[in-house]
Amino acid sequence: MIPHESDELITLHHTRRHFFHHCAVGVGAMALSTLLARDTPAQKRNDPLAPKKPHFPAKAKAVIFLFMAGGPSHLDLFDPKPKLNQLHGQKVPESFTQGKRFAFIKGDAKLLGSPRKFEKAGQCGMAISDLLPFHKQIADEVCWLRGMRTDVFNHGPAKCFVNTGSPQFGRPSMGAWLTYGLGSESDSLPGFVVLQSGPRGPRGGAALYSSGFLPSVYQGVPFLKGANPILDLAPPKGVSLAEQGEFVEAVRDLNTLRYDVTGDPEIQTRITAYEMAYRMQSSAPELMDFTKETQETLALYGVEPGKPSFAANCLLARRLVQRGVRFVQLYHTNWDHHGGPTENLEKHLPQVCQEVDRPSAALVKDLQRLGLLESTIVIWGGEFGRTPMGEVRESTGRDHHIDAYTMWLAGGGFKPGYIYGQTDEIGYNVVEGEVHVHDLQATILHQMGLDHTQLTFRFQGRDYRLTDVHGRVVKEILA
Repeated sequence: MIPHESDELITLHHTRRHFFHHCAVGVGAMALSTLLARDTPAQKRNDPLAPKKPHFPAKAKAVIFLFMAGGPSHLDLFDPKPKLNQLHGQKVPESFTQGKRFAFIKGDAKLLGSPRKFEKAGQCGMAISDLLPFHKQIADEVCWLRGMRTDVFNHGPAKCFVNTGSPQFGRPSMGAWLTYGLGSESDSLPGFVVLQSGPRGPRGGAALYSSGFLPSVYQGVPFLKGANPILDLAPPKGVSLAEQGEFVEAVRDLNTLRYDVTGDPEIQTRITAYEMAYRMQSSAPELMDFTKETQETLALYGVEPGKPSFAANCLLARRLVQRGVRFVQLYHTNWDHHGGPTENLEKHLPQVCQEVDRPSAALVKDLQRLGLLESTIVIWGGEFGRTPMGEVRESTGRDHHIDAYTMWLAGGGFKPGYIYGQTDEIGYNVVEGEVHVHDLQATILHQMGLDHTQLTFRFQGRDYRLTDVHGRVVKEILA
């Protein structure tokens, strides 16, 4: 029995015990508790997802992160190197590889030129590969970061580093930090949603969108493919709305009583989850229903109705931010092109580019058309790039590369049609305009109105933040 229960709540518990026994609560249905409280202002309900004021006026209010899991090759997509092509087949100079570590290749690996054809696109003149023809249409809407750098060269820890600021699992992800710092403008959908496509999930799994040591209400909520994105969201068969109301009221009252006694934030998380799932019983089916989208819009993204895809997830991401969701993360695999029967540059890089090219560009165009791009940050990129050296396997590939790669940003107060950063003549090192992962994180938070040095959480005796003790706001790329 819960300590210090009132007589009324004890009676309430016993009179509704038959209903608890009758209704097994599933993962999605864990959030059914606002029949009475749903019209109460979030601040009065002590809702941890209630909207919060930023540290200073924000340029953006939502983020969509298109995460290319595996490491896209900047040398075959965004950063042509004629010198590298000239040196194709030669050993890389020792000065480049001395003291460096790679996932698979050795320091004596030979240079690998790119067979791709590049064309300068837009007024900005960004060089874009023939593998990404639709990207050429948004060249002047995008801020191109050609000088990205990271610290971690293996997939799981590297993905964790980009998403949480640390290669160690257990830290809060960027989406968790943003919902912790700003709450959410949606009261009928989670503040942080995760969508996945491709042949498998990303290495690192749920740790990439975890809330870490933050209250679990801030963790990413994965949506499943298809019309029912959340398991067990629908009410059990044979349970009337009135009976469901009795159940959720009892659960809410008992949880509130326990919270008043212990102050445990996870109980508040449970209450919020019940409230959210009740609302999602109506909001989720409407969200997933693309029939109200025009044929023009479906064609823009390349969506095939009823078929799960990265294209469908991009359209869904737009619909989520329209409804006030704070952070949407799309993971698409597989960009890990080492060379081999299923992961090579000849066949599989063109395939994955075709899967993401049109919908990535469509998302930027669609947000702009709807007047949402200015207030939404779109991020495109992976955990690292690929080496200028080839990997000797049965087909052509490149190894992981942390010292230079390309990402892009659109909307949210970033300079459109701006190319920032430059690599050396073989694409190995950044020689100008370096942006470290922590710098990118600091800059994203800044555009959302948050000072990355002030957004902290005390855990195990010290204050933690997304950027650890590093990071600078890259003001050069801000409009």
